[in-house]
Amino acid sequence: MAGPRSAPGREPAAAPGPEPISVREPGPDPAPGSAPVLAPDAGAPRRLTPRQARRLRVTAATVLLVALAVLLVLRLAERTSVLVVGVYGLAMILCGVVIELSRNGRTRLGTWLLTGGLLAALAADWLLLP
Repeated sequence: MAGPRSAPGREPAAAPGPEPISVREPGPDPAPGSAPVLAPDAGAPRRLTPRQARRLRVTAATVLLVALAVLLVLRLAERTSVLVVGVYGLAMILCGVVIELSRNGRTRLGTWLLTGGLLAALAADWLLLP
């Protein structure tokens, strides 16, 4: 004995339930032809999309990588030291790590690492290198 079946091609009737309620903000109706009301945050500065933020971090890290390479060459022409190569080499490696982090969506971590690493490299250049 089979239970009740619906006819082919017919959908079973949905169980009756409450209908969705439309909530409307109190206030006067806008006049036809009037300017639309702007949202409260319409004047706020635009934020970067995640994709734009990644591209910005990758571009900044790439520019810094090239700048550090040029600075390394200038420093090595001035004086040859393993410490110079070490400081600028680590800073360049850090730029490469930040590029990979940004490509993988870790832009905040990349920004903090880039900022902290470059400040450490500048401090090491100023304090350690003669």
